[in-house]
Amino acid sequence: MTTKSPLVFTLIAECHTTKARVSRMVLPHGPVDMPVFMPVGTQGTLKGMLPEQLEELGLQIMLANTYHLGTKPGVEILEKAGGLHKFMNWNNCLLTDSGGFQMVSLLKLAEITEEGVRFQSLNDQKAEVMLTPEHSIEIQNAIGADIVMQLDDVVRTTNPDKARIEESVHRTTRWLDRCLQVHKKPDTQSIFPIVQGTLYEDLREISAKDHIKRHVNGYAIGGLSGGESKDDFWKIVHLCTNILPKDKPRYLMGVGFAEDLVICCALGCDMFDCVFPTRTARFGCALTRTGQLNLKKEKFKKDFKPIDENCPCNTCKNYTRAYLSGVVTVYPSACHLITEHNVVFQMRLMKDIRESIKQDKFPEFVRKFMLDLYPNKEYPTWVRDSLSAVNISLTL
Repeated sequence: MTTKSPLVFTLIAECHTTKARVSRMVLPHGPVDMPVFMPVGTQGTLKGMLPEQLEELGLQIMLANTYHLGTKPGVEILEKAGGLHKFMNWNNCLLTDSGGFQMVSLLKLAEITEEGVRFQSLNDQKAEVMLTPEHSIEIQNAIGADIVMQLDDVVRTTNPDKARIEESVHRTTRWLDRCLQVHKKPDTQSIFPIVQGTLYEDLREISAKDHIKRHVNGYAIGGLSGGESKDDFWKIVHLCTNILPKDKPRYLMGVGFAEDLVICCALGCDMFDCVFPTRTARFGCALTRTGQLNLKKEKFKKDFKPIDENCPCNTCKNYTRAYLSGVVTVYPSACHLITEHNVVFQMRLMKDIRESIKQDKFPEFVRKFMLDLYPNKEYPTWVRDSLSAVNISLTL
C-alpha cells in the first residue's frame, strides 16, 4: 500500500542560460507556483492584513514561527483549535520556521546544548523555555503547517570560530534525525532539513551531502542574510544549489529584497521568505522596481501619483502618495494600504520571473530589472559577479 506524498514537486520549465526554473509544488492545502516569496505571519497573523484579504490577492503560502506560537498560544490551544489554519482562518498553505533562528535573534536569552536551546521567555522574564528537536516538531505537528522545518543549530555568518561552526553542522544533522524520528504526521507534513555551515564552503558541502542521504521532500539553505557581505552570500547560495537535488524544492531562508530574489532565482532557488516587505511597510516604505519610496519624506506630501502607476493593487488604484504620506506611521489604515502594495509587489515580481523563464526570456528580464534599478549602469560588483557565474552579462 502506497501512501500519498504530502508534497508533489513538478518541474515545469528551466532557463537555458541560468539555473532558474519554474515548478509547482502541491501541498495538502493547495498548489504553490514557484519561484515563490512567502510573507511572514510570525504569530499566526500578517500584520496589517486579514487572511481573507491575502486569499483574495491570490497568495498561496505564508510562513509562521514555531518558537513564538509554541510560547503563545501554545500546543494545547493549537490542538484544541484544530491547528493554525483553523485558528487563524487561513485556507491555503503554511510553512513553519522551527525556532532555530531565535538562537541568533535572541542569543542573549539563549543557551545552546546538545539537548536543545534554553530560552528566557519573552512573555515572562522569570520563566524558561526549552526547545529541543522533539519539542519543535511537537509544536509544528500541533500547528499543522504543510511544510515544517527541522530545529537547526544556527550560528551567525560573522562568527569567525570555525570549530563552533563545524560543531553546528554536525549537530544540525543529528537534530534532523531526531526530528524525523518523532514526526507524527509524515502523511500531511513535510520536514525540510536546513543546510548550515555559514561561509565555509567545505562545511556547507558536508551539511548538504549529509541531508541528501535522508528521505525528505525538500531542502532549505539557512544561516545567511546575517550580516555577511553580498560577495560571500551569493557564492554560498550558488554552491548549495549545485549540490542539492534538482527534483526537489530549494528554499533560501530569510531573503526578501527584490534584487536578491532575482539573483537567487538565477542561482537556482525556488522559495524565499522575509519580514522585510511587510515590516518596511509599517515604517512607511513602499517597494517599486526602481527602489524603495520612503513616503515620510517631504517631497511626497504634494505628489498625487500612485505608488506605482503599473501596479494593480487596491492601494495604487485608489490612493495617492500624498495621501499615504499624510497618514504613514500615524494611522493603522496606512499600515494596511502599504502592506497590501508591498505584498502585491513581491507576488508580481515572482510571477514575472516565472513567466520570463517559461518564455525562455529570463536573461532579458534580469537585464531590464537591473537597468531599472541602476539606470546609470553602476552595478554593484556582487551583482555582476553572481550573474556572470550563471552566464548573464550586464555589459551588453
